[in-house]
Amino acid sequence: MHAILDADYLCHLGFVRDGAPVVLPTLYARVAERLYMHGSVGSRPLRCAGEDTGIAVCLTVTHVDGLVLARSAIHHAINYRSVIVHGTARQVTDPAERSTALNALIENIVPGRATDTRPANTKELAATAVVALDLDEVCAKVRTGDPNDDPEDLTLPHWTGVLPVARTYGTPTPAADLDPTITIPHYLTNR
Repeated sequence: MHAILDADYLCHLGFVRDGAPVVLPTLYARVAERLYMHGSVGSRPLRCAGEDTGIAVCLTVTHVDGLVLARSAIHHAINYRSVIVHGTARQVTDPAERSTALNALIENIVPGRATDTRPANTKELAATAVVALDLDEVCAKVRTGDPNDDPEDLTLPHWTGVLPVARTYGTPTPAADLDPTITIPHYLTNR
């Protein structure tokens, strides 16, 4: 489960708001047996995740590894790795834990970046909520392999197999106002 979580930075966070389910995409990072997410202090799930009471959530992470193309339409599938975490997200108010969480979020997105930026100032920190979700109730689900065609379809003249899917990063594009003497950092060219 750690390997699946550590291979990404985007999750979907589900919770109930006014009696209806809501799912939001958000960034996350894992530190030991805890996940951290952040956002505006005005964000509903972050605001409702009080330090003591918290908010019941379901967090999911999914990696699509391949499109499984079968001879018959009904047997098409995807190869994937996923993790589902259920629990109570709570606000993080301890300054040291908040600092650890915010640095972990930046490092999870682009390793090496946290030490190559200006840290958040007091005003920015006051506008940022951080929530923690312990990895107490977690499950993983994985699908790998070839299509599962029916025996009677094996002689059909249709291509079958797996089309691999992978995330790739393009060439970094500098901001228009970047000083041209500042070079692309090594952690962006080694991706």
